[in-house]
Amino acid sequence: MRRQWWLVLGLAGLMWLFISLQPILTPFFVSMILAYLGDPLADRLEARGLSRRLSVSLVFLLLSVILLLALLLLVPVLGRQIGQLIESVPAMLNWLQDTLVPWIQSLTGQDLSTDIDALRQALMANWKETGTFAATLLAQVSRSGLALAAWVGNLALIPVVTFYLLLDWDRLTAKLHGSLPRQWEPAVVRLARECDEVLSAFLRGQLIVMLCLGIIYALGLTLLGLRFALLIGLLSGLVSIVPYLGVIVGISVAGVVAFFQFDSWLPLLGVGAVFAVGQLVESLVLQPKLLGDKIGLHPVAVIFAVLAGGQLFGFTGVLLALPVAAVIMVVLRYLHEHYKNSTLYDAHGIERQDEEAS
Repeated sequence: MRRQWWLVLGLAGLMWLFISLQPILTPFFVSMILAYLGDPLADRLEARGLSRRLSVSLVFLLLSVILLLALLLLVPVLGRQIGQLIESVPAMLNWLQDTLVPWIQSLTGQDLSTDIDALRQALMANWKETGTFAATLLAQVSRSGLALAAWVGNLALIPVVTFYLLLDWDRLTAKLHGSLPRQWEPAVVRLARECDEVLSAFLRGQLIVMLCLGIIYALGLTLLGLRFALLIGLLSGLVSIVPYLGVIVGISVAGVVAFFQFDSWLPLLGVGAVFAVGQLVESLVLQPKLLGDKIGLHPVAVIFAVLAGGQLFGFTGVLLALPVAAVIMVVLRYLHEHYKNSTLYDAHGIERQDEEAS
């Protein structure tokens, strides 16, 4: 009993420490995720005869080049498309008030003009605030040299911590393995192996699935000549971390943009075809090859995990929400297995198994 109380107190202390240090933990958690993603490639290079330091340097260089190219290629285009989207909002609101509202009123007999005017004023005010948000944030940060230094320092910490974690990843895991209590070692190693399978599938597999879907949607919408194609495609790929949410968001947004841009229902068929192709590729190729049945997180559990992580720990919680949820799922599965084999679940069944074994 005393040991259990010490365990509870230790977990409570770790939770308090995590909450207290949350503002400075984000670069370390980002580095941990990057090191975890890069470790298998470093191990493969090391198995081919390269030293660990050289293998890590090559992996680190590859990650840096990918990130730099993504920033150089995507950020300018996304910036232009976001600006164009903001400029298009007044025209969309005018169409809503002049076309859609009268049509709804003719069907329902409800006068929605007052509500739409209020909605229009609220949206326009928010869009104006959004347009000046970056400038306001930059001015605020610039006025505080300490805040600017802290932000730059946290950003600079990520590559440094990632490099050293990647360099010593195998050594750290080996030390943790060697420090386990011997009576717990088989169960912990089994859980760690299952968690690694789930996290590998989720972090590596799901990220690749999201990237592929974003590329498919963006290319397809671009071929249709749709405005904001890259923005909509990347947004749809990003939210596809929740099953079916990406295609729902993508079709809804792309359909609205296509209707306003072409003023016809026919391009909506092309939008539907693009997302249908994306779903077919995901179902027939990406999911079976990259994910399989290893994750098993229900869409509702994914949504709850992301919202709960953000509510409790901010941006750090959002980063850790899904990996932690995947690990919790593995632990719950392990506990459920032990429960089904316990006398608490079926005492008579356990007795019959003992009699048959004897």
